[in-house]
Amino acid sequence: MKADVVLGLQWGDEGKGKIVDVLTPAYRVIARFQGGPNAGHSLEFEDKKFVLHTIPSGIFHETVTNIIGNGVVIDPVILMAEINKLNALGVDVSKRLLISKKAHLILPTHRIIDAAAEAAKGKTKIGSTLKGIGPTYMDKTGRNGLRVGDILSSAFMERYTALKNKHIEFLKQFDYAYEVEEYEKQWMEGIENLRSFSFVESEYAINKYFSEGHKILAEGAQGSLLDVDFGSYPYVTSSSTICAGACTGLGIAPGKIGVVMGIFKAYCTRVGSGPFPTELDNEVGERIRQAGREFGATTGRARRTGWLDLVALKYAVMISGVTQLIMTKADVLDDFDEIQVAVAYTSNGEEIQHLPFEINDPLEPVYKTFKGWKRPISGIKNEAELPFELMNYVRFIEKETGVPVKIISVGPDRAQTIVR
Repeated sequence: MKADVVLGLQWGDEGKGKIVDVLTPAYRVIARFQGGPNAGHSLEFEDKKFVLHTIPSGIFHETVTNIIGNGVVIDPVILMAEINKLNALGVDVSKRLLISKKAHLILPTHRIIDAAAEAAKGKTKIGSTLKGIGPTYMDKTGRNGLRVGDILSSAFMERYTALKNKHIEFLKQFDYAYEVEEYEKQWMEGIENLRSFSFVESEYAINKYFSEGHKILAEGAQGSLLDVDFGSYPYVTSSSTICAGACTGLGIAPGKIGVVMGIFKAYCTRVGSGPFPTELDNEVGERIRQAGREFGATTGRARRTGWLDLVALKYAVMISGVTQLIMTKADVLDDFDEIQVAVAYTSNGEEIQHLPFEINDPLEPVYKTFKGWKRPISGIKNEAELPFELMNYVRFIEKETGVPVKIISVGPDRAQTIVR
């Protein structure tokens, strides 16, 4: 058996949570491979909305095992709140969730470092969610980190205190006032809550599922254009958001990767700072924002909006070897007379069809215009009923990327999904 992968192809918020929830019945295991509570995966069904930050999006399915992989960073306070909400809904999280011993812990002081460093950047802020993600990954690569498995050690408090004191020394360089005691108290409660869950060597667990013939779905967070190596650096996250991240974030050999499903919106959004060639900072962009309810599931911040960027989409497809595309939020464009898609850029008077190294330099999009379908599609149940104009748009994307669009989402509910 092989692991299929679901990942975002833009700057995050593509609708991964809903799609993973829809796909979950076909799998035995859903495993998150990177990121942390900076992610917000939204799911809607039975007229209710749920937002998951750390727990994999298969948690609502009783027969599925959900794994938080070694590539994920965990804030025990946020995870405890998430678990409590799910338990209140009747979801027995303890029976459905396994946590990698090698996943790193976000300390209260990681959050403070994140906020202090972001404040010090002034106008050059990257738009951090201030969840402590970056500083935690810095400690991971710097070999200073505290991991979930350390909770089981008799030396846990000693290790925690040593890292906390190192952070306090580091914070002296910033003119930043902070208080850690209250959040630290909640954090320790979260640690005690974690002790009631099953910690595993997730790489062994996942490969055991392989050997037993079970299907696994690897769930990514954020989007490919936020990848620490291949994204719009430095306006990126601190982990590998592309397909390769599933290998390092779960312990899956490259040869064990199966179908790679890339999710993209019918348009583009971005949260925080950084380049966005097709951004619509105008009335059209605001129409998209309101129709798509484009406000961050984690931060609540209004998302920047713009037309679909095919140059960036083809780049993301190439980097991860995407074999299937999934279009979400097609219904958001129901009322537009025309829809545009960027097929190239002009840079210094030259037309280019690739993402340049200096993506932060001004890039003017070259657009192709499509006729809108001008009718609601959220109630459509099968492909044959989809408007010709929408399918013309879809077929153009397939031709340009060389990858089939296998799923079209026409609304936020799990039932509003058309599998082609």
